[in-house]
Amino acid sequence: MNNLKDKDSKNILIVSTIVLVDVREFLIERCIQRGINIINILGPCISTISRMIGKQPDYKPGAVWKMDDDYFKRIEAMEFAIQYDDSKSYNGLKNADVVLIGLSRTSKTPLCMYLANKGIKALNIPLMPEIPLPDDLFEIDRKRIVGLTIDPLQLMEIRKHRLIKIKTAFKEIEYANGERILNELEFADRVMRRLGCKIIDVTKRAIEDTALIIMETIGYNFDNK
Repeated sequence: MNNLKDKDSKNILIVSTIVLVDVREFLIERCIQRGINIINILGPCISTISRMIGKQPDYKPGAVWKMDDDYFKRIEAMEFAIQYDDSKSYNGLKNADVVLIGLSRTSKTPLCMYLANKGIKALNIPLMPEIPLPDDLFEIDRKRIVGLTIDPLQLMEIRKHRLIKIKTAFKEIEYANGERILNELEFADRVMRRLGCKIIDVTKRAIEDTALIIMETIGYNFDNK
């Protein structure tokens, strides 16, 4: 800034997002001295919000990205969900806070990611009649298992949409076949009843709503969040 000539300063605009008051005022003062245009974006916003809610701001830069214990817990849960997504491995069963079971396209993966953002280690297992279930699933606490079910007609539409998206002809596979879906649902129902786990119908239910039920089921502590 010291090397600027007076004629150059007129063609300069500084857009500032500095939070610290002392630094912000120092920068504004120096710009005024040099005849440089400066706009501080956050200052007016912070002042207005402060008046609206009747609270004084902390003026802490980077507070949104505060890396505390909760932050690292969320990161660990995210890594856990990715590592054990869709039966990549069953090794995490005993360490999972919750295990989601259900047919393909019942929102298992999105739910695991949503829960991970709350610091909950979620693992999901797709139910298919042709694939045997891991023995560990029947040895863990039933309260940590949640079954996801869905209306067959909605599941059919979801799967058809999926096939269109990946440009696969319906006739080539049974994935969206009505009879196949009914058989899968019957199989999933038997598994869930055998486990005696909590069952949630995700038909036309938002991810957030389903996640809330899951969190209540596993005894998530809402008070500390």
